Amino acid sequence: MKNSLFTLLIVLLFQAGNAQETTINLFNGEDLEGWVNHGTEKWYVENGELVCESGPDADYGYLSTKDFYKNFELTVEFKQENNGNSGVFIRSTFEGTKVTGWQVEVAPPEHSSGGIYESYGRGWLIKPELEKDKALKMGEWNTMKILAVGPNITTWLNGVEMVKLTDEKIGKGEGAIALQIHDGGGIKVRWRNIQLKRIN
Repeated sequence: MKNSLFTLLIVLLFQAGNAQETTINLFNGEDLEGWVNHGTEKWYVENGELVCESGPDADYGYLSTKDFYKNFELTVEFKQENNGNSGVFIRSTFEGTKVTGWQVEVAPPEHSSGGIYESYGRGWLIKPELEKDKALKMGEWNTMKILAVGPNITTWLNGVEMVKLTDEKIGKGEGAIALQIHDGGGIKVRWRNIQLKRIN
């Protein structure tokens, strides 16, 4: 009996561990299923990559997940073309192209990629130290990782820890993951391997 209970416990622990580590592919490489477009800027799939590109209005644009995610580890690869001013939003909600939430910056060199910005609120909450900007590979593929657990947010760019922030307002946030294209026109960014692990 003891052996049976022990075996059952091991199986349950293994299943629980696997469930916690399940990776969700937010982008299927084929279409925009599971995403919502906010605005008039261009979002499309090309060669298995998700592309955002300035449209004729040259305005802000967002592509958000239909589902909300609270605590998670998110990894995403991006390649900046033509300026590359963009971002990854977390715990965000939308009214048209007005976003409530927090952005992990994706920007050209010396413009604080990996920092955290609160749109329509407090503005910059934290920027990475200037020397860390060397982690950005403009025009090449980069890997951004975002760890969000309660009020604690940590970001990495190509394996370099960029910022770590504890913020009670972020901790109370609820919403989607979203990609941004900045206003001003002339912007193009490619995305791939958008993967999320929920954290309970």
